[in-house]
Amino acid sequence: MNDLRRNSTQSHRGFTLIELMVVVAIIAILALMAVPSYHDKHIREQVIEAMRLTDIAKGPIAAAWATTKTFPDDNAAADLPTPDKVVSNYVKSLTIEAGAIHVVFGNQANGALRGMTLSLRPAVIEDAPIVPVAWVCGFAAPPEKMTVIAANKTDLPKGWLPVNCR
Repeated sequence: MNDLRRNSTQSHRGFTLIELMVVVAIIAILALMAVPSYHDKHIREQVIEAMRLTDIAKGPIAAAWATTKTFPDDNAAADLPTPDKVVSNYVKSLTIEAGAIHVVFGNQANGALRGMTLSLRPAVIEDAPIVPVAWVCGFAAPPEKMTVIAANKTDLPKGWLPVNCR
């Protein structure tokens, strides 16, 4: 009888094969759920870093508006190098077009981002030139009472854009 008790307690000490398979399946499901969110987070970080490059163009564009009440038509009018010379780790080119800044992703950007464009457009109050230029990113709505200048060429999915660009 002692042998019978000893055998029954020994058989319940560890996990059965089915229990181990269930644990592995649960871990696999959790891992699969985490990978897409990490991928999107990685892309958003690259977009945010690329947006920092636009700061070099914002100053000359805002200065042109403050002095002439017009926006530069291209990089040369904004005293910037040609679009293919304004690059970074994730940016292939930065183009000024009627005051808007268009960033084309490339170089070391995630493969899904390469060739896509993010636009930052100036927004102004046309009859109050003293009000500084505001910048409208991607699909974001302009500030109240401000007029957005130039076309939006953003073709990134909204989920990849920072919150202020959606």
